[in-house]
Amino acid sequence: MAEAPYAAMKRQLLDAILDHVAFDGWSEVSFKAAIRDAAVDERIARSVCPRGAVDLAVAFHERGDALMRDTMKSAALSEMKIREKVTFGVRARIEAIADKEAVRRGTTLFALPHLAGDGAKLIWGTADAIWEALGDPSDDINWYTKRATLSGVYGATVLFWLGDSSLENEATWAFLDRRIENVMQFEKVKAQVTGNEKLKPLMAGPNW
Repeated sequence: MAEAPYAAMKRQLLDAILDHVAFDGWSEVSFKAAIRDAAVDERIARSVCPRGAVDLAVAFHERGDALMRDTMKSAALSEMKIREKVTFGVRARIEAIADKEAVRRGTTLFALPHLAGDGAKLIWGTADAIWEALGDPSDDINWYTKRATLSGVYGATVLFWLGDSSLENEATWAFLDRRIENVMQFEKVKAQVTGNEKLKPLMAGPNW
């Protein structure tokens, strides 16, 4: 299927702005530079990206999600245990776009009060994409708790990764393993009190 003109222009602008984000962030300065480099009409560019660089930062994050989905589709997930699948998904998402400076600048952007909602929505979308790729069958409260828990794991791991200088991000993957282990330990405790009707409501969790 041919790429729609709207999508093609946004992709073109995104490719162009990445050369400037490391220096000027996801800013108006970077957006204008992208318009110039991509040689597109500014009026059309702003119709495609009404919020300018913010819309391109969103597109950058969504590009990472799309690349992660492709990686997970080609992986032998059926041979993995659930914690291995989740770990693989988070790692695949981080490795999908290894441009730390662009991610760092995006983290700063979406930490702004008026954009915090956008940032939370993007992280939730990533968690949802991972569970969807894993074929999550949940259709009850677990649908929400799984994504909320994974959003926390993913967000914390990304922040750790941004400051990681270890060889091949070994420290980040160790950190991720610890976060997943924390979740699994919670699941073990939850399983132990499932039969207690008084405690059961307090132990609602992601049910990994």
